Amino acid sequence: MTKTLGSMVLGPISVLVVAAALAAAQPAAPPVAHELLLQLDPGGSGAEISLTGNVHTVHGTFRLKRGAIHFDPATGRASGDVVFDATSGKTGNGSRDNKMHKDVIESRRYPEIVFRPDHADGKLAASGASTLRVHGMFAIHGAEHEVTFPVEVTFAGNAWTAKASFQVPYARWGMKNPSNFFLRVDDVVQVQFHASGSATP
Repeated sequence: MTKTLGSMVLGPISVLVVAAALAAAQPAAPPVAHELLLQLDPGGSGAEISLTGNVHTVHGTFRLKRGAIHFDPATGRASGDVVFDATSGKTGNGSRDNKMHKDVIESRRYPEIVFRPDHADGKLAASGASTLRVHGMFAIHGAEHEVTFPVEVTFAGNAWTAKASFQVPYARWGMKNPSNFFLRVDDVVQVQFHASGSATP
């Protein structure tokens, strides 16, 4: 009886051990070895923002206008730009949106928000997910600011998706905090960026 029970227990365990060993033996996806042109699809890309306040958290969106990035995995060098339409920002409240566009980001005067990458650290896998630390200049409200943040990129053939999360300290960057006597909001906006597109050598 003991031998039978032992066989019943060891059978599934053996299968799991073998399966784990086979999975570990599978080679990782090779890194990309050639320079890439990453085209962003405006229809599948955009940014969500959140701003914490004493009453509630404000959520909003911005649309992507265009984007294309050249990236050399061998050196980490990057170039190109990711351009958002500053005038497209919406939070679901017309009065609040008017104040944001007129008094905070001044979108009529500065109609674009642009990120220009210049370098990325990390290995970009030819398939599956990779995480790169991307450095570049973030232009908003008429000024450029140096930023670095992690970006998760997933490849499937020539198609790719990316997502990133970072903060914009808008008040420190020269924009007006819209707080008043009754409503107080943070000096920092949280940004969730998502993108999709195609890649060509």
